[in-house]
Amino acid sequence: MTVPTATQADADVIVVGAGPAGSATAFYLARAGLDVLLLEKTTFPREKVCGDGLTPRAVKQLLNMGVDVDAPGWVRNKGLRVVGGGLRFELDWPRLERFPDFGLVRTRQDFDQIVAEHAVRAGARLMQGVTVTGPVLDDRSGHVVGVTTKDGATYRSRLVVAADGNSTRLALGMGLHKREDRPMGVAVRTYFTSPRHDDDYLETWLELWDGDTLLPGYGWVFGVGDGTANVGLGLLNTSSHFGNIDYRVLLKRWCKAMPAEWGFTEENMTAPIRGAALPMAFNRQPHYTRGLVLVGDSGGSINPFNGEGIAYAMETGEIAAEVITRALRKDTTPAHRERTLRTYPQVLKDAYGGYFTLGRWFVEAIGKPGVMSFGTRHGLPHPRLMRFALKLLGNLTDRRGDASDKIINALSKVAPPA
Repeated sequence: MTVPTATQADADVIVVGAGPAGSATAFYLARAGLDVLLLEKTTFPREKVCGDGLTPRAVKQLLNMGVDVDAPGWVRNKGLRVVGGGLRFELDWPRLERFPDFGLVRTRQDFDQIVAEHAVRAGARLMQGVTVTGPVLDDRSGHVVGVTTKDGATYRSRLVVAADGNSTRLALGMGLHKREDRPMGVAVRTYFTSPRHDDDYLETWLELWDGDTLLPGYGWVFGVGDGTANVGLGLLNTSSHFGNIDYRVLLKRWCKAMPAEWGFTEENMTAPIRGAALPMAFNRQPHYTRGLVLVGDSGGSINPFNGEGIAYAMETGEIAAEVITRALRKDTTPAHRERTLRTYPQVLKDAYGGYFTLGRWFVEAIGKPGVMSFGTRHGLPHPRLMRFALKLLGNLTDRRGDASDKIINALSKVAPPA
């Protein structure tokens, strides 16, 4: 088998998975003039487990792609409401040059479809209902030259992008397994008919109790704006309780403790409780090997500080597209193309490595008994400290901003890359 040329291939690049990472990658590749085949195993619209809340970092990515966030269905929010230690207060999103000063809420029922449609408008070819089962390898070089599908088809390309999520078959097919020294989380959520549906703030609860045990994680209430609220919780594997808890039962108990007027009862539940894994801090590496590029959850790009994944899925997709576009220029030799692609993992480490390491230290710390309780009791009463924490946990800083920006940027720079 030989590496396909542009005329032999079904596409210049095959992107597997039309979630935010895959669609963003396809969008930027197609806009750069490359022939892109975007393969999605489901058909739109489709459900996806998520909190549905978007920080200004994610909003920026949508605006960059030309998504009309003023259209019906997008619900704006002003910031974050923090509940814990007997306190409740609101933190507005910081005013920054790099990011907008508002967040959004939109369910994944059609969010992913909207982003995928923008990729199609840019020129990508979307095929739905195509389940990719593994990579096709060149006999001599061992490079990925295409993919196989459940229905027996084979699609060939010059390069393949794995945007197929935490359980990525492509990465596993290339021998790329999860790193055990990286944090993992789990999130469970459901929807309730509730008067909380039109809240101006994303609400997060920093104290998540299982009986007398304070767990390393948080709960959330995000108003969807359609009469329902997304209610869920996220837990980290840095606790000895991880894996020994029935998360659905825990969510039900947590909801029962809420004020009755909020309506978080089983009779008001509009969807089943569903869960998903949260791969964090680059838990699968390298992000490029032998013709395969990892983006989004496939490469474990979720922020360990707050469990945010959509912003980093779309950002890594844009970064990958920039590198791939340079690598596949017509005037490049195969050797130069490979050298260019091999820079991608370092580009990601330069962008996020130090910050993700800080996040790893953070989740290790709050996994220790007493640390989370101490931080909640002594940190929440100080608004200035909490505004700093909002910037740190949300990765929302300007390159040349105020003192808090400079501290966070400096810490991210000096921390060892993830």
